[in-house]
Amino acid sequence: QVVLVETGGGLVQAGGSLRLSCAASGRTFSRLSMGWFRQAPGKEREFVGAMDRSSGSTTFADSVKGRFTISRDNAKNTVYFEMNNLNPEDTAVYYCAAVSAALTSWEARRSAEYDYWGQGTQVTVSS
Repeated sequence: QVVLVETGGGLVQAGGSLRLSCAASGRTFSRLSMGWFRQAPGKEREFVGAMDRSSGSTTFADSVKGRFTISRDNAKNTVYFEMNNLNPEDTAVYYCAAVSAALTSWEARRSAEYDYWGQGTQVTVSS
C-alpha cells in the first residue's frame, strides 16, 4: 500500500508559478512511476504530466507542455510538479498518482494505470 500526500496548492495570479509536492510512503519510492492529473469544476479528471520510474522520462499534456516540469527526489520519497506561467484555465484540484510499474508515455496518460492516489490539492489562478 502506498500513501500519497500532496502539498503546495494555493491561489496565484495569472503568469505566476507554484510548485506542488507529493510525498509517498509505504513502498520503495524509486519503484514508483508517478503521474499528475487535475479536475476542474464540472469537468472530468484529465492527465497533466507523468514521470516513468525506470527511465525518468517525462510526458505532458499539450496544454501544459513547456510550462510544467516534473522532478523527483528518491532520497525524500517526493515528486515535484513545477508549474510556471499559470493561467486561469489551470485552475483545478491536482492529484498525484502512483503505480509500481514502468509506463509508456501512452500508458502514463491513462488514470486507470495508476493504483494509488492522493487526496488532491486545490490550485486557483486568478486573472
